[in-house]
Amino acid sequence: MTSTASTRFTSVDEVCRALADVGYLASDAIATTAFLADRLGKPLLVEGPAGVGKTELAKAVAAATGSRLIRLQCYEGVDEARALYEWNHAKQLLRITAEREGTDGWDHLRHDIFAEEFLLARPLLEAVRSEDPVVLLVDELDKADVEIEGLLLEVLSDFQVTVPELGTIKGTHRPFVVLTSNATRELSEALRRRCLFLHIDYPTPALEEQIVARHVPGLDGALVESVVRLVGRLRELRLRKAPSVSETVDWARTLLALSTADLTAEVLRDNLGVLLKHQDDIDRAAKALDL
Repeated sequence: MTSTASTRFTSVDEVCRALADVGYLASDAIATTAFLADRLGKPLLVEGPAGVGKTELAKAVAAATGSRLIRLQCYEGVDEARALYEWNHAKQLLRITAEREGTDGWDHLRHDIFAEEFLLARPLLEAVRSEDPVVLLVDELDKADVEIEGLLLEVLSDFQVTVPELGTIKGTHRPFVVLTSNATRELSEALRRRCLFLHIDYPTPALEEQIVARHVPGLDGALVESVVRLVGRLRELRLRKAPSVSETVDWARTLLALSTADLTAEVLRDNLGVLLKHQDDIDRAAKALDL
C-alpha cells in the first residue's frame, strides 16, 4: 500500500476558523505554517518555550479535522520498542510451548511466531498502519536521545516502517505530523530538512486577552487586560520558569473563583503560586511587584 496525500484545509483563513472553533486561537504565522504543512504534506517542527501551545496545536488540528490523535511522548531513554514496535514475547512463548511437540521444526515455527498477530504497534507504526486520518504528535523530541531521530527519518520521508521479519509496511494515509521541541538540545539537520519550521513564542497581549476571554468568559474585560499585563511583567523577570499561557488562564480562573474585582496586592501575594512554580521565582516576583 502507498500513502496518499489529502488536504485538510483549503485556505489559511479556514485554518484560523477551524482551530478557533475548537478553542485554539492561532496567530497568522501559526495558521499559515499549519496550512502549508497540510498542503505540502510536510511534517511541522514546532519550537518555543514550554506552555505556549505547541502540543495544543496538534490536538486542535486533530479536533478540527476529525482525525485521531496518536501521541509519542518523548523522554530520556525512550527506545525503538516504545516508539516503533516490539514483539509480544509472552504470546510467542505460549505459541512455542503449545507447538513444542510438533514435527515441523524450528524454521516453520520461527515464521509462525514472527507474524502480524505477535506484533505490538507503538505510536509510529500505529500511525503508519492507521486506516483512518491521523494527526501524529511527537512531543518534546529534544528530551529523547538522538537515536530516536534516526527512527523518524524513514517515517517522515516515505511514511513507511521496515520490520525486518515482515518487510516494509507502507501507510495508506499521510498523517499531519507535529514534532515539538523546547530546544533543550539541537535537533539534527537531517530531521530539520524534512520539516517546515515554526517558532511559537508567547502571544501578543491582544491575542492572549482573546485566549483568556474565550476560556474564562465570565471575567470582566478590564480584569482580563490586567491579568495579561501582569503576566507580561512577570515574563520580563529573570525567572526559572516564566508563566505559560495555560497558567495565565489558570490565574484568570482563580480570580473568577475568588470573585475578585481588582488585582490588589493581597490577592497577588496570596495567589502567585498559581502563576509561578518555584519559591525563588515567587520571591523575585513579590519583590519586583512591591508585594
